[in-house]
Amino acid sequence: MSAPVSEESLEAFSAQVAGAYFPHRLDVRRAPGLAPDLRSVDLGPVRLARIGWGADVAVESDHPGAWAINVPRSGVLEARVGGRTVTSLDGQATVCPPDEPTRMTRWSADCRIVGMRVEKDYLADQVGSLVGLPASRMPRQLDVRTEAGRAWLDLLSGIGTELMRNPGLAADPAVALRLGSVLTAALVGACFPEADRCGEARPRIVSRVLDAIEADPARDWTAADLAEEAGVGVRRLQQGFRRYVGCTPGQAVQAARLERAHADLLAGDAETVAEVAYRWGFGHLGRFAAAYRERYGVAPSRTLHG
Repeated sequence: MSAPVSEESLEAFSAQVAGAYFPHRLDVRRAPGLAPDLRSVDLGPVRLARIGWGADVAVESDHPGAWAINVPRSGVLEARVGGRTVTSLDGQATVCPPDEPTRMTRWSADCRIVGMRVEKDYLADQVGSLVGLPASRMPRQLDVRTEAGRAWLDLLSGIGTELMRNPGLAADPAVALRLGSVLTAALVGACFPEADRCGEARPRIVSRVLDAIEADPARDWTAADLAEEAGVGVRRLQQGFRRYVGCTPGQAVQAARLERAHADLLAGDAETVAEVAYRWGFGHLGRFAAAYRERYGVAPSRTLHG
């Protein structure tokens, strides 16, 4: 589109964005003053898009089945992701997890993003094979001014520009898959710049413990239990988690429990919040509620009854 459009026309544009990138709920805060812009290309489990609304809007999406990595090349992108406020400008990217409500509280009229949509199972496989970690450890904001971040953004911009100029380049599914794989590998490198990709002890130690936690998060895990799972001492395990996961083993246990509790509350799979909290190993209801609100931005009772 080459000229400003009405608010009604922006609703039709919203439907195009939903088909090309993610379904969403649109709230127009200020009438369009610039031309909206949408271009996209499909690379199998990866999809690239360039989106500008031409108006100040708020956009809410659950990002069903896929991650969204949104890089504003101009303007301001403010979001509420996992209970945390993330404000991204040029040089930063907002990372939105799959199947979890994310609200772009402000997408400014002059904000044009380059977006990368990656199916969650595909990204989980790539993160696991490249760095030996679960995709849930992806950051919620990515600095693309680092060496690894610039490398990914250069690839994203270069490949995306060429494919949008010549869509036939991605017509061969094998070529499209290869290009998507290259972009995803670069993204993983940008998100986990310190991770060891040489297959040394770190993936075996840390991944073994993360797998055990994911398999039984409600278990009354002690530091000694987790170290035994890894086959190392408590201090070495803690050092490994701080370096490669960015949290303590105990914090990883709590994160896994919160994820399970969140899923049950969303599904309405309980009569009370207390039932869900105790089911997943939280012995103190007040501390569970505080941790849940910090992670998801709302009280657990609101999720259950909302």
